[in-house]
Amino acid sequence: MNAPRTSRLAFASVAGTALEYYDFAVYNTLAALVFGKLFFPTLSPTAGILAAFATFWVGYLSRSLGGLWFGRMGDRRGRRYVLVMTLLLMGVTTTAIGFLPTYEKIGVLAPVLLVSLRFVQGMALGGEWAGAVLLSVEHGSENQRGRNASFAQMGPSIGVLFATGAVALLTWALSEQQLLDWGWRLPLLASVLLVGFGLWLRLGVPETPEFLKLESARTRTPLGDVFRGHLRGLVVAGGSRFGPDVVYSLVTAFCLTYVTTMLGHSRTLATTALAIGAACNAAFILLAGHLSDRFGRRAVYGAGAGIAALWLCALFPLLHSGSALLITLAFVSGLVVHAFMYGPQGAFIAEQFPPQVRYAGSSVAYTFAGMFAGGVAPLMFTRLYQTWEHPGPIVIYGLVALLITALALYKAR
Repeated sequence: MNAPRTSRLAFASVAGTALEYYDFAVYNTLAALVFGKLFFPTLSPTAGILAAFATFWVGYLSRSLGGLWFGRMGDRRGRRYVLVMTLLLMGVTTTAIGFLPTYEKIGVLAPVLLVSLRFVQGMALGGEWAGAVLLSVEHGSENQRGRNASFAQMGPSIGVLFATGAVALLTWALSEQQLLDWGWRLPLLASVLLVGFGLWLRLGVPETPEFLKLESARTRTPLGDVFRGHLRGLVVAGGSRFGPDVVYSLVTAFCLTYVTTMLGHSRTLATTALAIGAACNAAFILLAGHLSDRFGRRAVYGAGAGIAALWLCALFPLLHSGSALLITLAFVSGLVVHAFMYGPQGAFIAEQFPPQVRYAGSSVAYTFAGMFAGGVAPLMFTRLYQTWEHPGPIVIYGLVALLITALALYKAR
């Protein structure tokens, strides 16, 4: 079977992951802006935000189950097979959320259905990431793994860019009442059109050569093999996730709510700043992946973690400045710093495991760490601010997460 052209492979990896993260990010953005009012209207504004972020965490919780199920399947049935399944599952679920009745129509059943569909969304995303990374890494040369893995790493940022751009356009074009009445459904329903395009791309890329070589040596128990023989790689790969995940959740989830609800700025300013940051994030992820091929994964990853610690100390002064330019700078600089950790991350995690268990190991490390890092972070940020009424504890929380990542990098082989 002929190897796919680099351009086709890169486009399939970026576009497929971007479409899945578009679905996930649309939910995140709407959770921060309107879901508290639509699905949890009996709660106070702060409690409503906490409830909406709890559904955000449910998506991360179910990611771990998706990582277990699809990770096992990816090492037994193939990378491409799983990627097609997860894309279909994500598209159907997101479209269903777009048709959900709100609390006003069906009462408590509305948030129950919302949380249930969010759970399925998370499972699909839990199986997506490792497959998209391996599709790029295992088709390319070993000395370009960082660059190739960064194709898939760009997908989430591009998905967030389109998601926040779509919501920003809606907040600009519609009144608040129109957004609450029907406008929030539009970016969710658009998913059904995007999924068809993503399937066409992924079906055009063959299975990876490294997986095909395992035909006679394929393990029947990839998950068991990971926990029995690759625990060190699992801990290192998972620990490396904490810093970038917490920084990402801080910018894309908590800061979005903080700027609009606590500081009283417009939704348009917040979502526009996030969209610009997501565009810069995607570009710098590719650069960081390329640099990791030249200087090493740990060097680039570690530099990103160090700069992120300095950024955390400047974040809230920028947000409190009242200047639209400085608020935008806070979002953009945070996502650029995140890129220098996230760009090398795909190749770094994949390289902790041999091909026989690479899908399972990468999925479990990525999803379980994400559940305890980025998934719980918005809840913790909101609770810390609610308790202390000061952003200082949030900064400390972020610094601890970055320290965990630094320790994981130090312990990596």
